[in-house]
Amino acid sequence: MGQVESADRPLTQRDGQKFVDHPPLFEGPCMRAIRAIIESIADTDTTVLIRGESGVGKDLVARAVHAASTRRTGPFVKVNCAAIPQGLLESELFGHERGAFTGAHRRKPGQFEYANKGTIYLDEIAELPLELQAKLLHVLQDFRFSRVGGHGLIDVDTRVIAATNRDLADAMRRGEFREDLYYRLNVVEIRVPPLRERREEIPILVSWFLAKFNAQYGRQKTLQPETIARLKGHPWSGNVRELENAIRRLVVLTNGEQTIEALADRRRSRDVEDQRSMVSESLRDIARRGAREAELKALAEVLERVRWNRAEASRILKVSYKTLLNKISECGLTAPSRRPF
Repeated sequence: MGQVESADRPLTQRDGQKFVDHPPLFEGPCMRAIRAIIESIADTDTTVLIRGESGVGKDLVARAVHAASTRRTGPFVKVNCAAIPQGLLESELFGHERGAFTGAHRRKPGQFEYANKGTIYLDEIAELPLELQAKLLHVLQDFRFSRVGGHGLIDVDTRVIAATNRDLADAMRRGEFREDLYYRLNVVEIRVPPLRERREEIPILVSWFLAKFNAQYGRQKTLQPETIARLKGHPWSGNVRELENAIRRLVVLTNGEQTIEALADRRRSRDVEDQRSMVSESLRDIARRGAREAELKALAEVLERVRWNRAEASRILKVSYKTLLNKISECGLTAPSRRPF
């Protein structure tokens, strides 16, 4: 569930630019810019929203924020909002009183309480149900809440870091994420770029993972320059996590070098499949997709122009009122007055 970590020492003990405990995340220019942001907010308690694809290193960035802050000696509590069943999330975050529900045989503090005087890291924040998003919003306003089944208010002193690999703007349009919560979380936004945009870091990461797994498994594997060149050219859709697993396989398998060749083969196969998919798409499919996009754009523009007067919009677009409502629903459009606020 929640993971409490001690921060008695800095997260990243540096030896020059090397990180002892974790991969050298801040070596390239993109990541050095992120380190500059972290250093600039080190003495504040601002809420941070970390965005990026799966496997880019959002967890390490969150820990680096905590380690650089004045709360570094306090707990670092990670909660993966996607890994906990929705029915248990509220209790996990805010705790519960004895008898609050079936099976609640004793009082249980929540992760926010465990994070007092430290940092709470809400990973996969976009997976939080809407009703819990509303409660979290209120907690972020005054850092006061009650346990499930309780009435007394509990005050906590914690910094909140949230992370997601989803497009929150799209989630807000779909009504799946509250706009007011987004702005409350997004005081400072850190976007962690995918590994394909940080190729200059790949040799450094490869060297670090190679040393780590050689030591872990008692091996003495080395890599030829041409192998490292292949690794730099791979798209790494799974980002740093995929690279780590590739180097682990290379170290533990007798024919480890062949795993790198297999990566190149898979990439070529995917390129061929992508080309086939493009060729197989008929002109009719292309035209339909274009028509849907044009319809969505026109509908949104007319509705904004008439300030969402649906009767006026149906007249301008020369469709029945019922058809207009159906189109609005199909396109996932929401009137300003119905958007979360």
